[in-house]
Amino acid sequence: MVICLWKSPVVLYSSEYEWSEGMNDTDLWQTVLGEIELSTSRASFLTWFKNTILLSRDSKLLIIGVPNVFIKQQLETKFNELINETLKKNGIRPERIEYKIHAAPVKPYVNEPGESEALFSAPGESVAENQTQRNILAHTYRQGLNERYTFDNFVVGSGNELAYAACQAVAAQIGTKYNPLFLYGGVGIGKTHLIQAVGNAVLARDKKARVVYISSEQFLQEFVDALRFKKNTDFAGYYRSTDVLIVDDIQFIANGVKVQEEFFHTFNALHQAGKQIIISSDKPPKDIPGLEERLRSRFVWGMTIDMQNPDFETRCAILQSKAAEHDVDLQPDVTEYLSNNVQTNIRELEGALNQLLAFCEMREIEPSVEIASGLLGSIKTRPKHLSARQVIERTARHYQIPYSDIVGPKRDKDIVVPRQVAMYILRSELHMSFPKIARELGRKDHTTAIHSVEKIERESALDTDIRTAISSIKERLYA
Repeated sequence: MVICLWKSPVVLYSSEYEWSEGMNDTDLWQTVLGEIELSTSRASFLTWFKNTILLSRDSKLLIIGVPNVFIKQQLETKFNELINETLKKNGIRPERIEYKIHAAPVKPYVNEPGESEALFSAPGESVAENQTQRNILAHTYRQGLNERYTFDNFVVGSGNELAYAACQAVAAQIGTKYNPLFLYGGVGIGKTHLIQAVGNAVLARDKKARVVYISSEQFLQEFVDALRFKKNTDFAGYYRSTDVLIVDDIQFIANGVKVQEEFFHTFNALHQAGKQIIISSDKPPKDIPGLEERLRSRFVWGMTIDMQNPDFETRCAILQSKAAEHDVDLQPDVTEYLSNNVQTNIRELEGALNQLLAFCEMREIEPSVEIASGLLGSIKTRPKHLSARQVIERTARHYQIPYSDIVGPKRDKDIVVPRQVAMYILRSELHMSFPKIARELGRKDHTTAIHSVEKIERESALDTDIRTAISSIKERLYA
């Protein structure tokens, strides 16, 4: 039974295609959005993807409904390839994708009792004429806090313990300790979770507190709409009357002169009133290109904290915590395998776990290292600097043979197998052409490379030693 699962990598993906064929359009699009959410920043997902729907599809044309022209333009110019690739992974291969502005019903956003649904309506405009404007300004961008992001389910490790302590201190004494609080670090390391946990903690203690969470990309879009519909005063009043303003991915407002000026005045108004400001970014203030100096200096007034990538123990703890949420008892060897394969990004780590659990649940089998290896063995991102020579040297070192032998004419079995493994890794990780692979390994005929890659593909599905060797070599390459 296990051998059947590993007959070839194609089997793993064909099951996804069969699964997608049975889905209706709504389920399919939710699946696509779920995968896109894992591969983009939360700000981008909420702004450009969250409010889209799949209107229709056939073998030639797929039509996606979007709320407004801004989102339509972004999806057409910036995200079309991502959407197309994600659709292909789910077995959908349309010849063409179109984006159509679709006035679907949107649940009205009401921040607190008494806030008008027609917050941005202009005098003399009918409800019908102004519905799209109100959706754009008052509904689409203000997503609010995610109640799942709390301090209780945040896994603390050596790379984030300072940020965690600072956020708890801010939640306990808003406006007085570390104001502003500025967290920065790479993608998918928990910044969004932590800053939203502050907002949720404040609201848990005081339900009347006015907490606003928004990404800077959303802030920018709403500011543009406010200018367009001449609602600047309403826009400014909304953000300057908060008790806690939480802004995610502040780097997206850089280079925008007007929006930086607006945020500067909002920052000053809140800070002088003793209100709390919390900001996150992928870089420290001094390294954000296009950021005005007056904002740069204000961002470092309070506490600036660098959040590091999670260490091995933290990654293991995160996996165990997420598995427990699914009522799954993840075995230590599976946890360690996943932690070793995804070393920098919590979002990718969760994605790898979700993919493994979904695969096993569909087949009613227990997660194992073998299954994880077959499904997720290629999830690492190849460093841009990785060269063919590095791959060959690392392979030779793993098999304890000289580099000159692996690229030389010898055909002993203890040299041929490592050579074939090196060819396989050059193909799978560096996506090199077969003629180039043959040249790198000292072969004259590229059919040798084709045969070697195909042979290792077959054997790695059945031979634990080959699979372990490939995994170990990749691990060393990406360490």
